[in-house]
Amino acid sequence: MTRFGAHSFVWVGEWTTDSGNHAIEQAGETGFDFVEIPLLDPVSFDVKSHREALQAAGIEATCSLVLPKDVHMPDNPEGAKRFLVSALDKVAELGSSYLGGCIGYSLGTLTGRPPTAEERQTVVECLTEVAEEAEQRGITLALEACNRYETYLYNSLADTRDTILKVGAANLKLHADTYHMNIEEEGFYTPIIETADVLDYIHMSESHRGLVGTGTVQWDDVWRALAEIQFKGSLVLESFAAINPDLAAATCLWRPPNQPADVLARDGLAFLKSGAAKHGLH
Repeated sequence: MTRFGAHSFVWVGEWTTDSGNHAIEQAGETGFDFVEIPLLDPVSFDVKSHREALQAAGIEATCSLVLPKDVHMPDNPEGAKRFLVSALDKVAELGSSYLGGCIGYSLGTLTGRPPTAEERQTVVECLTEVAEEAEQRGITLALEACNRYETYLYNSLADTRDTILKVGAANLKLHADTYHMNIEEEGFYTPIIETADVLDYIHMSESHRGLVGTGTVQWDDVWRALAEIQFKGSLVLESFAAINPDLAAATCLWRPPNQPADVLARDGLAFLKSGAAKHGLH
């Protein structure tokens, strides 16, 4: 059955013990099945407090991250592996079994040229080792495709799928995002259909990062494709109600969204559940 989650940035602009627990509480009260936690600093992540907050809210958690600039995987694979393994330890301690996002590159790192075969091969080799570490902890990984203004390495679902297949690990999946697809793909239906074998996790995000259903994402095509492949993964509302300086710089979000957090969450979840039900996914 399709599960509905929300990224914590729907409610908070940065992750601290207090703000994180607030996001967890809000996700539970709104009715989401799980909250996506940005595990950007594994060292300072308060596992005990957040695990208690998840239990109190009666929901589960997935985690996501962006590699720091100094461990951009093609440039520093050993550093990237160390960072990812430390993150996997926190995911396991939290009681979660999912780590997605930009696990193969640093967001905002641009070289001024297309990715080379050598760079992508480095990612393949590194993620092969990380997937083994994740499997030992019972964790599924997901590699996200992002738009050309945030990374040069993986922009399309097809290119991301190619690396996933080269790794060949059953616990490495494709993390899609409709915001990035709106920039990079030639439509929504075909890319989803053509990557169905590895697609497991989708950020349901509007073209302007605000309330879903009020921008230019072609949602009918998204739902039609998900229905055809009988998608059974996770649909995750991703809007940004509060923007911290680091997030703004990485994603080029210079103005607030079109609705406050409670509307983004409540109406966003209703939009996702309505679309899923209409197309036989829920």
